[in-house]
Amino acid sequence: MTGKILVSACLMGHAVRYDGRSKPLIHPAIDRWREEGRLVTICPEMSAGMAVPRPPAEIENSAAGEDVLAGTARVMEISGGDVTEGFRQAAENALALARETGCRYALLIDGSPSCGSGFIYDGSFSGGRHPGHGVTAALLQHAGIEVYSDREIDRLVVRLAAD
Repeated sequence: MTGKILVSACLMGHAVRYDGRSKPLIHPAIDRWREEGRLVTICPEMSAGMAVPRPPAEIENSAAGEDVLAGTARVMEISGGDVTEGFRQAAENALALARETGCRYALLIDGSPSCGSGFIYDGSFSGGRHPGHGVTAALLQHAGIEVYSDREIDRLVVRLAAD
């Protein structure tokens, strides 16, 4: 068996998103990987003690997860609350779980200030988005874990077939 895959809990049907919903990813590979025992599920925010539902949060000023990790940007709630430390802890928790369970890959929900890997929202809470990584995706990638968004599952299938 090739490497294990860290996967966003919302993609597995768990109602853990900020709005109390899930965003299940329906794909034959998910079913196969589940049967093979390859999926390791986490909601980084919940692992750091964040509530469901919770206020929407975005990385400020069109910054990205790398900036949050470097201490040059914050993750802010729409209500004005600074949740940067919670998102940093969430990323550390996800990395620790990935290492403990031997995950070499991550399949994460795009757009999230934690898990986004293709795009994230720009911090204006207006729906504007830009290319970038969320805090968890940035930390995982920096640690050598290959990160794929939910829109890239077919790329991950091909990658695993070559593994």
